[in-house]
Amino acid sequence: MNTPKRRRSIGARPNPEAANAILDAAASLLERKGLRGLTTDAIAREARASKTTLYRWWPNRGALLLALYVRAKGDSATIDTGSLVEDVARTYARVFEAWRERGRLFSLIIAEAQHDDGVAQALTVFREERVREWLPTLRRSRERGELAENADLDAIAESIVAHAWFYLLSKRLDVDANILAKKVVGAWMRNKDIET
Repeated sequence: MNTPKRRRSIGARPNPEAANAILDAAASLLERKGLRGLTTDAIAREARASKTTLYRWWPNRGALLLALYVRAKGDSATIDTGSLVEDVARTYARVFEAWRERGRLFSLIIAEAQHDDGVAQALTVFREERVREWLPTLRRSRERGELAENADLDAIAESIVAHAWFYLLSKRLDVDANILAKKVVGAWMRNKDIET
């Protein structure tokens, strides 16, 4: 009987072919067997990869789940329209549209983080990255005079991200993105007469 060959690793940096095979296997297992079926042994067997390779690239299940989510989500580039409210509104509109089709996975990750420390740790890192991504946008807004000089940019970024996650978890993705953006950042704007 021929044993399937294992895919070759190229060290700490994922080999794209092997990484895709592992993520494909994980996505298939998740679809067929749910989170309980998403074990390192099952993924390694289905992807024809070593468990060592999995742990090298994704040190815990949370990191792997988030890699699956990021791959499914696609483009996450920040938007620069010249208006903070418009940047936030367009980002919300894009993210909520994606979540209407593929938000279940991210909801599962957040739920799993409540009782799995590895998933919680990976989700914390992911959240911090999303918050940092907003800081250049917020600095530009402050330079344009939209935000006060002493505005707490970290707090604003946290609020933008937190509101998006809250609307996913409360199943309110049909919200008007423009109205939500004005509510989230309106209190921080120099001109607080933004209609909501």
